[in-house]
Amino acid sequence: MQIKNTEMRYGLVTIFFHWLIAIIVIAQLTLGLYMTDLPRGILKLKLYGWHKEIGVIILALAISRLLWRSVNIKPEFSFNIPAWQRFAANFVHRAFYFFLLALPLTGWLISSAAGLSISFFGLFLLPDLIAPNKELLPIFEQLHEWLAWGLIIFIVLHVLAVIQHLIVYRENILRRMWP
Repeated sequence: MQIKNTEMRYGLVTIFFHWLIAIIVIAQLTLGLYMTDLPRGILKLKLYGWHKEIGVIILALAISRLLWRSVNIKPEFSFNIPAWQRFAANFVHRAFYFFLLALPLTGWLISSAAGLSISFFGLFLLPDLIAPNKELLPIFEQLHEWLAWGLIIFIVLHVLAVIQHLIVYRENILRRMWP
């Protein structure tokens, strides 16, 4: 298996980024949904801290993946699909990059607006993006929540498209992203 992408399939690095980010993002979304309904207390504070730290990891991975993508070719579809499906696939993939950048950044803005700097596993503090601002805080919180739900919708669409290709079209599209 190639490390870099070829015209026919994704390489090991792209596959690694795909599955690592997918696992971390699904865990992060699950954690986010769980922690928001907890009563105030030590557990909630600890989970919020983890959520922020994982968000930093996701941001770093998304930037790394974008950089890797910029120096790699994108494999062509190995089967015939209508133009609208190609458009939809490209749109969903671009939306994923948007969400992978926008969600951590809005989370960072929430922490900054609340005056709570983000600690990265106690190793260092991230600089605040803005000064504390109680007026902007609820706007950033709402935006972060909407983006999270948007990402969930796009993940569901992505998974349904893979299932559609496997069952309806009898095309094993999943093998392109599997080692």
